[in-house]
This record gives sequence, structure tokens and C-alpha cells, in this order.
Amino acid sequence: MHTKTGPSLAKSFDSQKYLKRIGLGKEDYHFWKQVGKALLCTYTLFGVAWVWNETSPLGWWTLKPKPKEEKELAHLYERRKFPYPGDEKAMEEFVAKGGMIGTTIGPKGIVESDKDSFNYQKVLQDKKFEQEAFKLWIRMKNEVISELQKKGFDVE
Repeated sequence: MHTKTGPSLAKSFDSQKYLKRIGLGKEDYHFWKQVGKALLCTYTLFGVAWVWNETSPLGWWTLKPKPKEEKELAHLYERRKFPYPGDEKAMEEFVAKGGMIGTTIGPKGIVESDKDSFNYQKVLQDKKFEQEAFKLWIRMKNEVISELQKKGFDVE
């Protein structure tokens, strides 16, 4: 029911007046259209730059070509594809192939992992121990052969 004393609530609220007040009136349409075009162009340029950077023959955001040595050695290195973490099967395959947290991009076929210094020292000690044991074995073998040859046995 409408009373004659005052205007209705729907008539008093003018949407165009409110939109004009916050900068979205009809005269502002051209401005916002231009802002939209500018944003679209900017994001397009960033997207093209990103794709170019992923597939670029140049370095990281540089306009200098790669040095000759780097081009020659590029085939020795691979770019590892890491699986999506939610894909359990792909993660199991990746770990089974030798991929793990801390792997770095290295020569093809070699997985370099971040080893702590203790493990690295242990590996070096084991390698040195193996070399010394091999040298000792060769020395003992040569002594036995020389003694057998002195006694008259034919040993090759």
C-alpha cells in the first residue's frame, strides 16, 4: 500500500545515481573499457614473455645469446620433469627412478642429491679404503708370484 505523503523506497534509491557516485556511471564506461583493454594487453605481453622464457634460446631474461661452450655442453644436461605431488603413482615411479627431494639438474643419467657432509666423508673414506685394499691385494699377489717363480714354478 502506497501513501501519498512520501515517495516509496524503490523510487528514492536511484541505482545510476549511486553508481555514478562510486565511479561506475554511464560517462565512466569508456574509462573502464580502456582500463580493461590495458590490463588485457599487459597480461598478454607478460604471458608471451613467460612462454618465450620457457622456450627461449636465450638465457634468463637476457638478450645476450648463450656462449659457445654452453651451447656445446647443453646436450649433456636434461630438464627433469617433476610429477604433480597429488599423483601417487607418478610420485612412486619418480622416486623409483632415483628422483627425490633435493635433486638438482645435473648431467644426464646422474641423480645428484643433497648429501650431508658426514655421508660424503663416509663415501670418500670407503672409496679410499677400497683403493688401499686393492693395492695391498696386488702387492701380496705379486710377492706370492715372485716367490713361486724363485722356486721354479711357471706362473703367469
